[in-house]
Amino acid sequence: MFENIYAKPDTFTFLNLTHTFKSTIDWNYNKYGKLWTYNLNYFEFLNQKHMTKNAGLSLIHMFIRDITKIKDGLEPFPTSLRGINWIKFLARYKIDDQTINNSLYNQYHHLLNNIEYHLLGNHLLENGFSLLFGAYFFQDERFYRKAKLILKNELDEQILYDGAHFELSPMYHQLMLFRVLDCINLIDNNPWKRDSLGELLKEKASAMLGWLNKMTFENGNIPLFNDSAFKIAPDTKKLNEYAKRLNIRPRHIKLSDSGYRKIKFDRYEMAIDVGNIGPDYIPGHAHSDTFNFELYVDKKPCIVDTGISTYEVDNRRLLERSTVSHNTIEIENYDQSEVWGGFRVANRAYITYLKENSNKIEAIHNGYKKKFGVLHKRIFTFHQKRILITDKIISNRAFHAIARLHFHPDTTIMKEGNHIVSENLTIYIKNADFKIETYLYAPEFNTLIEATVVEIPFKNHLEVEILL
Repeated sequence: MFENIYAKPDTFTFLNLTHTFKSTIDWNYNKYGKLWTYNLNYFEFLNQKHMTKNAGLSLIHMFIRDITKIKDGLEPFPTSLRGINWIKFLARYKIDDQTINNSLYNQYHHLLNNIEYHLLGNHLLENGFSLLFGAYFFQDERFYRKAKLILKNELDEQILYDGAHFELSPMYHQLMLFRVLDCINLIDNNPWKRDSLGELLKEKASAMLGWLNKMTFENGNIPLFNDSAFKIAPDTKKLNEYAKRLNIRPRHIKLSDSGYRKIKFDRYEMAIDVGNIGPDYIPGHAHSDTFNFELYVDKKPCIVDTGISTYEVDNRRLLERSTVSHNTIEIENYDQSEVWGGFRVANRAYITYLKENSNKIEAIHNGYKKKFGVLHKRIFTFHQKRILITDKIISNRAFHAIARLHFHPDTTIMKEGNHIVSENLTIYIKNADFKIETYLYAPEFNTLIEATVVEIPFKNHLEVEILL
């Protein structure tokens, strides 16, 4: 993960949680969950601004000394990230330490024999990125052949035509783009290999940057769709600056197969999800959020995705992935897509109809068909100062449904008759009543902020009109 703080040799902050080790670093420390343990073992802190050469070397040698006792940190994913971060640190200070080199080489051999084909997705890509770094560092042909095979196959598989990473998390998209740019940087500045891999990486980086620029709000935020949080990946501005230094220009592609759309008028921007939840064989970072949206007004977040605060397999994780936590509709208290087990999805919603033009998006999903025999149709209609959202449950009998609008903590709303009033917009609820409740907004890991949510019970048909 990108956002971490190493304050002094015994104190670490990851995911907004700080721990001070009293005598020696416990690389297996798990009181804050596995993701925190992973972050400790990534060694991302080696490349932060205030890390000194001596402090970094001391930490690496501590790890090597304790390596036979380490558990989670020797799994392929943290091994992949640690390899990249060690190599960046060693290269920056021109360090040639045989003890470190021997350990790093052995770790790469272990990675080579434990590629995460069982997990696929961003895990497999990280294995490939790291093996490329290992190949260049050691000039090892076996590492290079495996890295090239993984990256060619997986970048073609995982980067969609419109440039999106196929797990459909804007946060992971930023992380994967950062790695692609790192690999371009590596190849361009080291003459060891010159073949088609560099051009493939540049082509993918251009497409990914184009998608990211289209999906990023004017204030620099990404939509928190699926598993996304702030302060984990390099932001869009930093990625554009990095790409520019590498002479990578964003490709201009119309948003298409990612299923995400972005609408912009003078005063508002809306990011919309009218796609499937992600690849069927790897939906671990997907949410039950079909037809979800985020609305920014005057460059500020107004109606938002509720975000994620944890990867722990618990009730909070289940809630944050469920339909109730998104700006869409829930029918008879059931999820559109059956999320479970922290990173699993069973029965899932698919888009069965999509029609769009310059000021209207109309779509249908079948997430409730198996359970209730119904379809959900949502129509977004856009004007300069007006947005109309129409929901229809396509059925011969009436169903109880709830539409929700989650407001950003900085947005204060009041109920006035049949409409909602805030500082910069008015929302009219047609043919339904509503109530204002509270929820916990999670913009970052381990961060929960109380905010308001409007719940709108209705039967089969609803119109919500937003006036700006």
